[in-house]
Amino acid sequence: MTLARQLALGRIALGAALAVAPALAARGWIGDASATPGAQALARGFGMRDVAIGTGALVALQRGGDARHWLLAGAASDFADLVATVIAREALPPLGRYGVAALAATGASLSLWAAAQAP
Repeated sequence: MTLARQLALGRIALGAALAVAPALAARGWIGDASATPGAQALARGFGMRDVAIGTGALVALQRGGDARHWLLAGAASDFADLVATVIAREALPPLGRYGVAALAATGASLSLWAAAQAP
């Protein structure tokens, strides 16, 4: 399985978790605030964003098409998540502050690398 496919599937899975169970899936990132309706609305939106990007990449890969734009969109969204996490770091639990920052930075980096490797 290629890195691009793994990134697409991972993005779909994480996005689906945020969309279906936003309070639970976002708790590690934003803590107790994840139980509020506003935070759940944002988490669902972020989740569906990732489902859309991951699905677009997966479909492009399955059809033998160019997934670079989808991978770059994933890198941009992960970078945005990283920036948002750094800005709010003092208000976030340790898992959100460090874990999500590391996950977002890794996702952005790997997505850029996979896009550069695409034919």
